[in-house]
Amino acid sequence: MIYKVEYLSSLSTRSPPSPTAVVGDHLRFNQSVSFRPKVLNNNNNMGSKNNPANRRRSPLSIIIVFGLCCFFYLLGTWQKSGFGKGDSIAMDITKKTECEEDFSTLDFNPHHSIPIPDSSKPKSKTFKPCDTKYTDYTPCHEQDRAMRFPREDMVYRERHCPPQDEKLKCLIPAPKGYSTPFPWPKGRDYVHYANVPFKHLTVEKANQHWVEFQGNVFKFPGGGTMFPQGADAYINELASVIPIADGSVRTALDTGCGVASWGAYLMKRNVLAMSFAPRDNHEAQVQFALERGVPAIIGVLGSIKLPFPSRAFDMAQCSRCLIPWGENNGKYLMEVDRVLRPGGYWILSGPPINWKTYYQTWKRTKEDLKSEQTKIEKLAESLCWEKKYEKGDIAIWRKKPNPKSCKFNPANFCKSSDTDSNLWYKKMETCVTPYDASGGELKKFPARLQAVPPRVSKGKVPEVSVESYEEDSKMWKTYVGTYKRTNRLIGSSRYRNIMDMNAGIGGFAAAIESNKLWVMNVVPTIAANTLGVVYERGLIGIYHDWCEGFSTYPRTYDFIHGNGLFSLYDNKCDLEDILLEMDRILRPEGLVILRDEVDVLTKVMKITAGMRWDVKLLDHEEGPFVPKKIFVAYKQYWVGNKGSNATSSE
Repeated sequence: MIYKVEYLSSLSTRSPPSPTAVVGDHLRFNQSVSFRPKVLNNNNNMGSKNNPANRRRSPLSIIIVFGLCCFFYLLGTWQKSGFGKGDSIAMDITKKTECEEDFSTLDFNPHHSIPIPDSSKPKSKTFKPCDTKYTDYTPCHEQDRAMRFPREDMVYRERHCPPQDEKLKCLIPAPKGYSTPFPWPKGRDYVHYANVPFKHLTVEKANQHWVEFQGNVFKFPGGGTMFPQGADAYINELASVIPIADGSVRTALDTGCGVASWGAYLMKRNVLAMSFAPRDNHEAQVQFALERGVPAIIGVLGSIKLPFPSRAFDMAQCSRCLIPWGENNGKYLMEVDRVLRPGGYWILSGPPINWKTYYQTWKRTKEDLKSEQTKIEKLAESLCWEKKYEKGDIAIWRKKPNPKSCKFNPANFCKSSDTDSNLWYKKMETCVTPYDASGGELKKFPARLQAVPPRVSKGKVPEVSVESYEEDSKMWKTYVGTYKRTNRLIGSSRYRNIMDMNAGIGGFAAAIESNKLWVMNVVPTIAANTLGVVYERGLIGIYHDWCEGFSTYPRTYDFIHGNGLFSLYDNKCDLEDILLEMDRILRPEGLVILRDEVDVLTKVMKITAGMRWDVKLLDHEEGPFVPKKIFVAYKQYWVGNKGSNATSSE
């Protein structure tokens, strides 16, 4: 039978609802609330509700339904018995999943895991404090070792580093009462006595106003042996001849610097001076300079070349440095000529200048002093230097910018085509550095900081192109921005003395440049020779081999940075020694930031876990999947206690 639902247009309650009817797959809807069913058939003569016979099921249909039920029951029983082809496959699958089966062929081992420390393995090595007698330890300039070497040519004052089996494997302690240095510019004039507890210079140089002791601080009035009226007055006289104010002069060299007051007062004129002096009886003079916030290293003009590239400095001076310029066939002045840029200035104040006035004070004869000055004059002329000024205690020469008017003897030229190759521990030569490869004219600072250096534009540095130089500058601006977000004090005078241990072309120093700080750009001796580019940007730096100690006192840097340094030295020397040296020169509560491959930084972190550093590892700017990471550490504050290896973290 086929049912159809017909919705009526009016309410009706005359008959109760009956089964709804469907015609095909469609419903016919009329506007109504109730409905009246009609029973229809296809023959139009079976549809009367008064014909009950029409609702009976035929016996045949009942038999058919019963038969189908029996058939499917028997079919299911047959399949369950396992004789059906399809069900045999199902039975195999069922057997494969039974619990008692062997799973030895399955691999449940993890293929990605995080290393979990094994408590059974030895923990990281803990480095103990050194004895307090090493508070001012300078590994390559120790007096006991120095006295084993000849005094001729100041060899005994040069670098003499301990062999591997004599290196200290402990942490250099700070002196009791150590305090963070005064911020710049106050730090230029005052130093905490507890940080550098040496009064020798306050007595020896009392009448020259180098340094004075007042209460618990040292005061530096800005005086010097040859500028008793103060460094400012002295620099003003120099500036009457040398264009210091307009940015033409940016890098300077102070040979025999004392407490570096010349360099300290040049800073406010936007001139960076690299100062050096030996560790001698003038106790801690370089240490005082660095504590004041002035760039300085322990060094001497002796038998080996200075650790600077050729044509590095715009200006150099000797203020009563007592270097015998006219002796040894003039090799010391020739070395200054090597590092002096064409057009650069050399200042000599002190013996033998103004010998007529001072010969009795210097306890030398007139003839001797006159002869010495004559030698210097002739030597300067042979180097193509032109004397520009002599008045009172000061004489100034200028290295001619162009060699065309110079009368050089070709036999005196240095034979090496690359005067900057293998400078580390290279013997000083008695020869003239040729003018060729002098590059080009530099822009005035600060424009020269970002301008393409002549060494790059002329293709003198194979590893650096103009494009890579510009890309490097952009990259370091991004990286320094990351650092400043990590530590908001970066860029302030809190971190004034900064070292970049693997400086490259000086991108980090250029990006962070400020008059509140300075950066010692170190180019490792095993890296590409890019230090000349650093100087052409108006920055300062030095060559160094990090397998050895650096030429400085302990606690002289606020912030140490290194990019790729440990990858560079991995398998070259013990990374532990490099990190202990970093700890030696880093001030208490100082900052370390390293960039390197994650595997080598893992080695670094294992070592520093025993060094009283607070360490964290950050992802690269480009995301966590970059294999390079950023290592950030802060050195804890602690001091040594005399008479034992005990320490205090007060």
